[in-house]
Amino acid sequence: MNNNFRDQFFLFFLFLLTCVNAFSQYAYNSKPNIFIYIADDHNSWDYTTFGNTQVKTTNFDRLVNEGLSFSNAYTSQAICAPSRSQLFTGLYPMKNGCFANHLPVRNVKDINDFMSELGYDVVLAGKGHIKPNSVFNWTRYFASNNDRLIPIKKVKDFISNSQKPLCIIFSSDLPHGPYPKSSDYNNKPLDYDPSSKTISPKIGNHKAGYYQNIEEDNNQLGRVLNMLETISDMDESVFIYISDHGLKGKWSVRETGLKIPMVFRWPNVIPPNTINDKLVSIVDILPTIIEISGGEKIENLDGESLIPILSNTNIPFRDYIFGIATRQNIQKCYVFPSRSVRDKRYKYIVNFNAKEKVQNNLGPNINVNYFIKRGANKFENVPFEELYDLEVDPYEHVNLANDNSFLPIKQKLSSVLRDWMINQNDVLIQHKMPLIKPTLHPLDRPSKWNNPKKESQFTLSGTEYIPSHY
Repeated sequence: MNNNFRDQFFLFFLFLLTCVNAFSQYAYNSKPNIFIYIADDHNSWDYTTFGNTQVKTTNFDRLVNEGLSFSNAYTSQAICAPSRSQLFTGLYPMKNGCFANHLPVRNVKDINDFMSELGYDVVLAGKGHIKPNSVFNWTRYFASNNDRLIPIKKVKDFISNSQKPLCIIFSSDLPHGPYPKSSDYNNKPLDYDPSSKTISPKIGNHKAGYYQNIEEDNNQLGRVLNMLETISDMDESVFIYISDHGLKGKWSVRETGLKIPMVFRWPNVIPPNTINDKLVSIVDILPTIIEISGGEKIENLDGESLIPILSNTNIPFRDYIFGIATRQNIQKCYVFPSRSVRDKRYKYIVNFNAKEKVQNNLGPNINVNYFIKRGANKFENVPFEELYDLEVDPYEHVNLANDNSFLPIKQKLSSVLRDWMINQNDVLIQHKMPLIKPTLHPLDRPSKWNNPKKESQFTLSGTEYIPSHY
């Protein structure tokens, strides 16, 4: 090889190396738009794709066909604000502070902080239901319209004028009630409910209205997708769909409340029409989008990035999913805290104020004792421990907790759950039967939903509640 040829070859090699480095740097620096759509109070099975042909979910079904659907996705708390707090902080409710509905989160870093540091505009459009504003400092917040719909036109105008990559949360008010009294679903046999042992034609007394709200939400999702396709390069964007929790199991740790749909659409990265059965949590979304956007791993989050399993289902991921419920600070408020843990097959639940254990939870304050007993009596048929084989009993009908052949499984899951509660600094570790300081629905205040006995009304003061961060 003569010197001239060698020099030319070397120069060409440097040119190729420069091109590769430039491409790599471009790929590293490129930050895809992140779009998240949250449905509200939508059961995980009430989609055509998942078996319910009695309701219209065409736009969700399209996302499933174009993306990756997680068949074992969960929130750890089946109620609006605590579920959203997990999405926005990457922390479980006990750690972020929003462990009962309407409670504010602690002063922690949230999706705004992480994504804005990565150069993003972070927008919430639609339902808020998360506080305080001092923590959730959105680039812009567009509240729902008077018709409870997401203000899509305002979001479109914002996108048109933004010079940054976008992280936009489309937060639907639907299918959450109120439900229309008259709808296209009235007088139809709405009997699909795989979670029930028998045909269950109604959810509350509003199943037709619930279905109508699902259809309205499907139409809204379609309008969001159409808007984004006209103004953004959707083939270069990540679109994530979730429901915050199920309707039927709301407020509880049942599978009907904690299990949620979760779909990732990311063309050219995630194969279309794929299913992943790994145990995943809503807290995993924030670290995932941080990594997608070029950020470093955040060590103190409860969530783990889903990136390794988005295109490779053989990689191990979570071993356990955890759940909590309080039943306090909601309209029909009671003292009845529960915690749960599930592995790939079995689920263990502890109901800490079950009637069989209530005497252990009482103290010297007779007013506090009344509300503790009231909570136990309200759920008098719910046992202290529950154990289910979800492989054969996915909706928890046969309690195996007293079957000695399952004792090793119960003991193992009980130990895992307690370790998690300690890690989370759970209030049940520090307090025997805690009363949570209310923000909207005090235990001792009568209302159209709450009817404590007259002599116990207005008897609880600040000293009866556990210390709080708000």
